[in-house]
Amino acid sequence: MSPDAPPRAADTAGEPLRFGVAFGPTERIDRFLADQLAFSRTEAARLVAGGAVTIDQRPVRASRRLERGDEVCIVFPESGPPRTLSPREMDLSIVFEDEHILVIDKPAGLVVHPAPGHWDDTLVNALVARGTSLSGGGTAGRPGIVHRLDRDTSGLMVVAKDDLSHRRLGTMLAARRIKRAYGALAWGHLDEERTVEAPLARHPSDRKRMAIRGDGRPARTDIYPLARLGPTDLLRLELHTGRTHQIRVHLESIGHPIVGDPVYGGGGARRVSGPELRKARQIEQAAPRQALHAALLAFRHPISGEPLRFRAPWPADLLPLLDAAAPADTWHGQGDPLTHFGFDRRDQ
Repeated sequence: MSPDAPPRAADTAGEPLRFGVAFGPTERIDRFLADQLAFSRTEAARLVAGGAVTIDQRPVRASRRLERGDEVCIVFPESGPPRTLSPREMDLSIVFEDEHILVIDKPAGLVVHPAPGHWDDTLVNALVARGTSLSGGGTAGRPGIVHRLDRDTSGLMVVAKDDLSHRRLGTMLAARRIKRAYGALAWGHLDEERTVEAPLARHPSDRKRMAIRGDGRPARTDIYPLARLGPTDLLRLELHTGRTHQIRVHLESIGHPIVGDPVYGGGGARRVSGPELRKARQIEQAAPRQALHAALLAFRHPISGEPLRFRAPWPADLLPLLDAAAPADTWHGQGDPLTHFGFDRRDQ
């Protein structure tokens, strides 16, 4: 279920974006487009309802499911006036910046875009305060935001400064041409590499949680063990899709939840018994938040086509956690532990 070739981003609003479907049938077209174009479902549904999405030059309903061979055409409306956003001064770790894009290493605790309870203290508000130009975005109130990280997940994000860059990055994300890899500390041990492929949707009774459900969106996570550290494993995780809470839910589903995860933690240290229980309790006490970090981001520049690769080291707030987990002769607390434990070997 993917385009047979990456959709060509239109150079200006009002020009068509076209792509073909290589595998089908797909889920509903509004959900499919939300996934493929990194939009919210509301924004995708708005495009469909406004007649901006056609197949064989005919507008489609939101419930339409795409079949193999369908040629989809989307005409984006002209952008309206920008929404007023309150500036909020805060320090940001800028990894790369030019006139088209910006890559940041987001700290844990920072919400990405304005939402209820966080209208003026988000990454977007910080970018506005520093005078950063931002694209109109796929969704109102989320200028420049191509992909998101959970509030308590740290790591690399790319932000679009103009609409053309945003559309092209969205196309690359949909076509799996943006490589994203995470480092995580998880409970238990995996003996070998593993792939979890399980669809995700909102939990039927708790709307703040996600769950594996047959009617959910397809989701795939590749898992690569790096090191055994006491009763935990340091992992490299690669995303093929970017669903809400995907890594956290997938790891919980196979019995290896992320250390410090307050929602999908699977019992934390209580899951450990025997001689390692004391060590597990020390690890749990040392976890300031979920031990998940977006460590690698690689893609081609949306305008120049130049290959770009960025690596963010294991964050400082999680270093004491590794010190609590790792035997003294395994990790000495110097340098980047991800580099030390071979996180980058798959990229060589």
